[in-house]
Amino acid sequence: MISIHTPPQPTDLGDVRVANRAVVLRHVRRHAPCSRADIAAATGLNKATVSSLVTELIDRRLLRETGLTENRVGRPATMLVLDGEPYVGLGLQVGADEIVVVAVDLGGNRLLTWRRAFAAPAASPAETVQALAALARRAANRVTGQGRTVLGLTAGVPGLVDTDGGVPLAPVLGWRAVPLAAELRRVLREPGFAVGIDTDANLAVLAEQRHGAYAGAADLVHLTGGVSVAAGLVSGGRPLRGGRGFAGELGHVPLDPAGPACACGRRGCLAALTGVDAVVRRLLPDATRDGPVTDYLPELDRIQALARAGDAAVLDGLADVGRQLGHGLSVLVNLLDPEVIVVGGHFATLAPWLLPPARTALAAATLAPPAGGCRLEASTLGATAGALGGATAALSAIEAGRLPAG
Repeated sequence: MISIHTPPQPTDLGDVRVANRAVVLRHVRRHAPCSRADIAAATGLNKATVSSLVTELIDRRLLRETGLTENRVGRPATMLVLDGEPYVGLGLQVGADEIVVVAVDLGGNRLLTWRRAFAAPAASPAETVQALAALARRAANRVTGQGRTVLGLTAGVPGLVDTDGGVPLAPVLGWRAVPLAAELRRVLREPGFAVGIDTDANLAVLAEQRHGAYAGAADLVHLTGGVSVAAGLVSGGRPLRGGRGFAGELGHVPLDPAGPACACGRRGCLAALTGVDAVVRRLLPDATRDGPVTDYLPELDRIQALARAGDAAVLDGLADVGRQLGHGLSVLVNLLDPEVIVVGGHFATLAPWLLPPARTALAAATLAPPAGGCRLEASTLGATAGALGGATAALSAIEAGRLPAG
């Protein structure tokens, strides 16, 4: 499981330099363009240390100079921005009806986004690993063919992920005890870069914190939308994962004991009431006439068209799903008091109809009025937020101050 943490307390001069590199890179990422003097003043590092670190980072093409600025008191200063163009992270995402790969460079520039139709719930773990590896291999070949170096790959899955990159349980995929990281490394024939696994929700909230409309928010939730419903949590600026990495499974909070069956074996879970399959079955009774849905995009397009046309049954159903969504989210708001909750997947697609009743239900079920000031919004990152977060996580070693090999 990949996570981004503050570097450990340095114990020798090498560790000190690594930690200081991370400080410099983090400051430039957040405040670019900035000068060496700006970095020293903001971080407390002395000017000689900053100069030495910046020179090293420019030599390794992690920073670059953008010229002089005259808009300051005193002598003009040479401004710095992140470079990182030669270094790439890959992110993979397993969805209900597709797998996705995203490549991002250290500056946050998205180099490619590829999607492949794939019905993961109907596939075996081995088939899914083979499909992920094939897509990752194609993406790696594309970026290395452009003269870039892949530093890491992180895959997001809808389920529990342990500290070894295994998947103890993924109900919507029918997986139990799948050693996903080890299998992916094996099929990729031990690639020359790190391979990590995390939940799609954890990776999506990382993408939101770095690239989304609320980038930098210290208390943030991203709720994935799809067959699986889960929450990626950031509290006090840090990922909130729980003791064994299993936090955030909001989709399996029971809301209605008499409700529909959930993939986890219980009844009336939030996912069983508001997941994309539940929404499609409820609003489009004919959708499953010829068998299970394996491509949800056309069905969501139909629901939007009916809602825009004023179909009363569809509008009533969306309002009820929105109320259930708000009720479920109130659990998180009462416990964590986030600044903002962003919803992805089909929740974002259907946001014009889901979010107004969800906000009303959230406010009604939250102790702090009105919902403690928590905003509930649709994600702007689209359906590939988990893969974008995976690519970002794959670059975490560099951002922690470790130089790339070579």
